Parts: sequence; structure tokens; C-alpha cells
Amino acid sequence: MKFRIFSFIIFTLLCFGQNVKAQQCENIIEDNLCNYYSQILGYQVKEVFNTKVFDLIDTWLNTPYKYAGKNENGIDCSGFVNVIIKAVYGNSFGCSSADMYNKLPHVSLKNLSPGDLVFFKTRGRRISHVGMYLGQDKFVHSSTSSGVIVSDLNQPYYKKRFAKGGKITLDESTTSVSK
Repeated sequence: MKFRIFSFIIFTLLCFGQNVKAQQCENIIEDNLCNYYSQILGYQVKEVFNTKVFDLIDTWLNTPYKYAGKNENGIDCSGFVNVIIKAVYGNSFGCSSADMYNKLPHVSLKNLSPGDLVFFKTRGRRISHVGMYLGQDKFVHSSTSSGVIVSDLNQPYYKKRFAKGGKITLDESTTSVSK
């Protein structure tokens, strides 16, 4: 986090000190953020769709899994997703992955956008796991074996169990997650 703030200040000073156009400055800052998050998340981030989401991921990464957990001592998949949605969108919905699945419009894998939710059937035929899509087939979630991690939707385990995506849209009048 300190690295990101320090880098932001340096690049901002460089941009204004050299009279670089605003768009070029934004590109430099965006590239720096992508590089920073690429190092943290372990894959080449091409776009930071929401810095608040990425900051939260940075904070929660490697937090252990705990069923029904909702804090830094341990968190489960739905608790983790709700923490992000509450912090970023000011709302939360559903206590379980199945509740979330039932409240969002469904989208296919190819129609996912960064920030959408991804749902899995890890225990038979019902929805039992949720994560947040980051783009480039990557998603962040709290896994029972590793805690909060970034995984690839193309991994055989997740590919086989992927059910649908959940489209998050914002109602402009209330800034709440809506269906």
C-alpha cells in the first residue's frame, strides 16, 4: 500500500513537472497500479477496474478460511464477497453463495465483466461457492484449503464446477446492487 502511494506521488510529480498531457499521466499511473497489483496477485493485471476493490484484495489476501468467518482471523467465500461489496458499493446481499446467486441476473462465462461474481457447484447440484471476477479468467475468493487467493477459471477444478456468473449493476438512484 505504501509503495502504491509513493509511486503515485512520484509519477504525478514527474507528469506535472514535465508538462505531460493529462491522458499520458493517467496512462503512467494506471500502468504503475497494474504493475503493483500484478506483483501482489501473481498474474499480469492489464486493467485496474476499481482501485478500492484491489486495495481490499491486497488487505485480505492470504487470510485463512473459516466457515461463517467475517474478519481477519478467518473468512468464508460469501463473507469475503460481502465485505468487498459492502465496502465498494455500500450494500450487501445474502448470507450464502446460494442467496447471492438467487439475487443477481445470471451471465455466462464469456459475458463476465470485472467485478461480477462467479458461482460454483462444489457440492453436487447446488451453488456452494462464490468469488469475484477480476478479468483475464482470474477471480478472487476464499478457498477452504488456502484462504483468500486468486485462482484461474481455467483450472480443471473450477472449470468443471463453474455454474454461472452474477452480473452486478448499480441502481444510480440508490447506489445499491440491484437485479
